[in-house]
Amino acid sequence: MIKKLFVLCALVALVPVSALAATRIANTFGPRIGLSNNPDQVVFGGQLSLGEVAPDLSLSPNVEVGLGDHMSLIALNADLQYHFAVQGSSWKPYAGGGLSVNWFSFDDRIGGGSDTQAGVNFLVGAAVPTKTGSQFFSELRLGAGDIPDLKLMFGWNFMK
Repeated sequence: MIKKLFVLCALVALVPVSALAATRIANTFGPRIGLSNNPDQVVFGGQLSLGEVAPDLSLSPNVEVGLGDHMSLIALNADLQYHFAVQGSSWKPYAGGGLSVNWFSFDDRIGGGSDTQAGVNFLVGAAVPTKTGSQFFSELRLGAGDIPDLKLMFGWNFMK
């Protein structure tokens, strides 16, 4: 119980940081979908991009639900993304990382159960604007700790 309370307090502490976000990197929101490895799951969810907290650095919290491999998973991720400028290209690559809290619910031959684990994600990705003003992105996430080892995610970001 104390561990869950600590995690909740840490996530609430991110709210003031997001309120300070500037607008050079636009505030966006949207769905995400992909696949994970260890556990092997289909993953879907949503994310926000809360603008810049420093030059070219954005806060991008997201929530993901994973299904498959005899378990379900809910992940809360607090990612920081550094955005690179590529001259002459509309593609916007980024790299970053962040904290992740994962709630597992599993069902196996012995029985079932649940567990909560924390870890760190390292990510690389790229976004490209669409004709409608939204952005399509693809992202590779590597997990350290007792969280999924690898995720390949795709999604869309819409302007707020």
